[in-house]
Amino acid sequence: MLLFSSDEVGRRRDSGLKGFCSRNILIILGFSFIMAVIALIAVGLTQNKALPENVKYGIVLDAGSSHTTLYIYKWPAEKENDTGVVNQIHECKVKGPGISQYAHKTSDLDIYLTACMEKARKVIPISQHHETPVYLGATAGMRLLRLENEWVADNVLAVIRDVLDSYPFDFRGARIISGGEEGAYGWITVNYLLGKFTKKLRWLNLMSYGNESQETYGALDLGGASTQITFVPQNQATESPQNALYFRLYGKDYNVYTHSFLCYGKDQALLQKIAKDIQATNRTIQDPCFNHGYSRVMNVNDLYNSTCTWKFKKPLPFNQLEILGTGNFEECQKSVIALFNTSQCPYSRCAFNEIFLPQLQGQFGAFSAYYYVMKFLNLTSEETLSQEKMIDTIKNFCSRPWKELKMNFGDVKEKYLSEYCFSGTYIISLLQEGYHFTPDNWKTIHFMGQIRDTDVGWTLGYMLNLTNMIPAEQPMSTPLPYSTYVFLMVLFSLILIAVVLIGLIIFHKPSCFWKDMV
Repeated sequence: MLLFSSDEVGRRRDSGLKGFCSRNILIILGFSFIMAVIALIAVGLTQNKALPENVKYGIVLDAGSSHTTLYIYKWPAEKENDTGVVNQIHECKVKGPGISQYAHKTSDLDIYLTACMEKARKVIPISQHHETPVYLGATAGMRLLRLENEWVADNVLAVIRDVLDSYPFDFRGARIISGGEEGAYGWITVNYLLGKFTKKLRWLNLMSYGNESQETYGALDLGGASTQITFVPQNQATESPQNALYFRLYGKDYNVYTHSFLCYGKDQALLQKIAKDIQATNRTIQDPCFNHGYSRVMNVNDLYNSTCTWKFKKPLPFNQLEILGTGNFEECQKSVIALFNTSQCPYSRCAFNEIFLPQLQGQFGAFSAYYYVMKFLNLTSEETLSQEKMIDTIKNFCSRPWKELKMNFGDVKEKYLSEYCFSGTYIISLLQEGYHFTPDNWKTIHFMGQIRDTDVGWTLGYMLNLTNMIPAEQPMSTPLPYSTYVFLMVLFSLILIAVVLIGLIIFHKPSCFWKDMV
C-alpha cells in the first residue's frame, strides 16, 4: 500500500484547487474578452452605419423658343441655410420644336412630352413620385406668342398643365417666366456651380480663373428669341428700378441688375436683319452673313410671321425671297450693328434701345448659344480669349466657301452650319456694341456649357430658388448621442485591456497571482 504524508496530500489538494480555479478564471476571462469585443463591434457598427438616403427630387422643364428640355434635380432634405443643395442627375431633350410651335396643334402636346416624362418615372424612385414637384417654365418663344395672341398662348399652357397633371408627380404649375427671371435664375446657376454662394462648396469649383474671392460672376445668356445680361453692379443704387431684382440665398442678400432683350436672341436677330435688308432689294439678297456659294429660299410670309419683324413689314411684289451668301465678316458686322439703336440714352449709361446698363463689373459666364457657337468655332478651350483672336477666327470662318464647309462638316445640320457665320458675328457685335465689352475687359468673359456635369442655364437657378418654399426636414440623427457613444467605447475598451492583462499574468507569472490569493 502506497502511503502519503499529510503535507504531500495537502500540496496535491492545493495544486488541484489551483488548477481548477485557473481553468474557471481563464474561462471567465475568455468569455469577458469575447463579450467586450462583441460590444465594441456592435456599438461601432450601430453608431456608424450609413443612414438611409434622405433626399428630395424636382423636375423642371425648360420650354424654350426652339426646343424643350427636361431636367431632374436632387437635393438633401436637410437644407443648408434654407436653400437646398441641388444637383442635376438627368437631362432629357424633348423631340420636336418649342411649345409655341404647337399653338394650332395642341392635341400633339400629350405625345410631345411622353418620352421624357416616362423617363422621369424611371429615374425617380416610385416612393418619391407623389412628393416630387414638377415645374414648367416657358421663355421667349411663348413670350412672343403671348404678344401675338394672348388667348392662344394661354390655351397652349392650359393643355400643357393637363398633360403634366396626369402624371403621378406633384405638378406645381406651368407658366411663362419673365425675361428678368430668366436672366436672374441663370445668374444664380452660374454662381452656385462655381461655389460663389457657400464656402462649403468651394472644393467643387472646377472652373477657377485665378479669382479666389467670393465676388459673384455675371451671367450672359443667349437664346433663340431673347438674350439676357445679369450681374451685381458695383454701385448698388440703380437708375432703373425695373432692372433690379433681390435674392436671398444661403443666408445672404443679393441686389442684382438684369435685363432681357426680347427679339435679340440669335434666331430672331437673323430674321430682323433679313427683314431689314429685304427693303432694299428685289427678290434676291446678297448676304455677307452667309458663306459664299450658299443659297436659301424663304417665304416672305414666314419672315413676317414673327412679332420681332413686324416693324419692318411692308407690301412687297413677290412672295419668295432668295438669299445668296457672299461671306464677308466686316460687311456682315455692319449689317448686324444696325440692329442696335444706340443713338439715344435717357440714363447715364445705356446698352442699346435706351435700356439702362450699369458699369460692367467682375467676371462673366456666357452660356447657351454663346457657348454652342464658340464651341463649334473651337474658341472654348482657352481660359482667356482675346477679342482679336475671336474676330480673326470668325472672319476666317465667314470667308470659307460653302462647298468646303459642307465637305468638312457634313455631319452638322445644314441650318446650323449655314448660320454660324452670322451667329459668331452677332455675338461679337452684341458684346462689343450692345454691352460695351472692350479689348481690355474681354478676358472677363468665359464661355460655359457645363460645370460639374450640370448644364448652365436658368433651370437650376429656378429650382434653387423654389426649394426655399419646400420645408426642410429634421436631419436623421445617429442612434446614440455622441457623449454616450464615446463613454461606451472607452468602457468596453478598458474592459478588453484589463481582460488581456489578467490573462497574460496568469499564463506567464501564475505564482504572483496565486501568492496574492494565499
